[in-house]
Amino acid sequence: FEGRDAAGKGGTIKRFVEYLIPKNAKVVELGIPTKKQSKNWFKTYEKLLPKPGKIVFFDRSWYSRSTIQPSMGYCNKSQYDYFMKKVNKWEKKQINNELILLKIYLSVNKNIQNFRFETRMTSKLKYWKLSDNDIVAQNKWNVFTNFKDQMFQKTSTSIAPWVLIKSNNKLVARLNAMRYVLN
Repeated sequence: FEGRDAAGKGGTIKRFVEYLIPKNAKVVELGIPTKKQSKNWFKTYEKLLPKPGKIVFFDRSWYSRSTIQPSMGYCNKSQYDYFMKKVNKWEKKQINNELILLKIYLSVNKNIQNFRFETRMTSKLKYWKLSDNDIVAQNKWNVFTNFKDQMFQKTSTSIAPWVLIKSNNKLVARLNAMRYVLN
């Protein structure tokens, strides 16, 4: 699952895994990459891919290298270019090794994202979900949008297409994601 902050990635994944057998499903959220992870980007994720019969949900994936990382300066231009040049072949290799890969992007508009951030600021239950980085990233909305558009254009392939789901309404987004996966 990819998407902007507050798009509903974590909540959608939570609805998927809540009734799955824990030993067969795992959620991975790496956050800001370490130097070692940054230098070995594909290897970092290869180690996290599911074994046969297992499911891994990525709350942001290797695709953070193509959107949030260049937007926020967490990777340099050569790391970004290398990723964009290699990712399709890397995914094809994983699929040829019998990985079932579903790439879902939850799309939230700026006003809804801002509303969700304001809710987090004032909620005693959700305040912990808002970070300073969220606000910085929102201020780079157009930069992120440019990288996102490039990601869709260059990495949505016939064997691994992107599925875009509007997530302004979280319930509808979760149901649409589940319908897609089940189909």
